[in-house]
Amino acid sequence: MAKKETTKAPSTTSSTTVTRISAKDTKQTTAKVPKKEAKEPKTKKEKVKKQNKIGAYFKGAWSELKMVRWPDRPTTWKMTGTLLLFCLFFIVLVLLVDMAFQLLFNQIIG
Repeated sequence: MAKKETTKAPSTTSSTTVTRISAKDTKQTTAKVPKKEAKEPKTKKEKVKKQNKIGAYFKGAWSELKMVRWPDRPTTWKMTGTLLLFCLFFIVLVLLVDMAFQLLFNQIIG
């Protein structure tokens, strides 16, 4: 239950009332949620409803795709170049680290 405390703030020029509310939950409730099991449709109506859901999904996906603002050709080339440079950088980085570990391993072993 909520406990309400009212105190007066110490002030010389105006009187301000501060209300503090603290909530405490004394009961612990645990609700059991029933699990839904996937059942296969038994009748034609249930099969049609399932097919309508699939059709509605693809219809919604198509409408979302129509709302996408696709990049123009120069932007696509810039993004492609950036991706290739990023991959090239990490390929070189991994090769250098591999060579360093190989050199270190060869120094330790023999």
